[in-house]
Amino acid sequence: MSASQPMGVDAEGFILTVPDAPVQREFQPLLEDACGLLSQPGLGVDGIYVYGSVARGDALPGVSDLDLTLVLSEPPTAASLERLERIRCDLALRHPSVTKVDFDIGSRAQVLAVENKHRWGFWLKHHCRCVWGNDLAVQFERFRPSLDIALAVNGDFEAVLSAYLSRIARADTEHERLRLQREASRKLIRATQIVCGVEGATWPQTLEEYVALFVQRYPMRVTQVAFFLFEARNPGADSERFLARLQAFLGWMVLQRSHTAVPL
Repeated sequence: MSASQPMGVDAEGFILTVPDAPVQREFQPLLEDACGLLSQPGLGVDGIYVYGSVARGDALPGVSDLDLTLVLSEPPTAASLERLERIRCDLALRHPSVTKVDFDIGSRAQVLAVENKHRWGFWLKHHCRCVWGNDLAVQFERFRPSLDIALAVNGDFEAVLSAYLSRIARADTEHERLRLQREASRKLIRATQIVCGVEGATWPQTLEEYVALFVQRYPMRVTQVAFFLFEARNPGADSERFLARLQAFLGWMVLQRSHTAVPL
């Protein structure tokens, strides 16, 4: 990749995929355990995909999460979701190499639906690596940067972050509150892609890359976004301070989005 070429995009303007490299050895036992449990008969899992830092190969033991996308053969039922949740909790307890295990769950029909191409198709093709089962990413061509993709992936930011405001305010324990602050910060940082305009069409992978692109466009907001980057890595702000900052940043983003047409 040349120095002038935007990160995340190849010479032909296609968004780059995650690297095809072996999973770091520190996380191999966890991933093998996850695949073994999730591939049990009766769960209906069609494919297991890893994304995030473990997929990229830059995860840190004891610091990073294990993020998995699960595609089911059929739409999930309440019973199947309950079984998957028990497996998720069990994996997190048995493997201290990660701070948390997350499942994003969809069905095969949902993934392959034409109307979900810019969400599920892009997600599997450019952010995930299939580690077990059917790899539906091969069903899609590579994607070029577009506003459709940015909105499909993070267009729900106002509703999601508003929900986090309520959940954080109602958190029963400090541990739960800090976990929610971390999750909300990660969502907010990724959603900044929507207000970054043409400069934001480089499709970053890491939170630091999202922040760098945002600061290029909005240098006067470096302090505000840096606060959320810190919370995304090491949450520790008190509830009142975090909620006030999240409310203010969310309000600015909504206003910015409503006043600006963003051609990516």
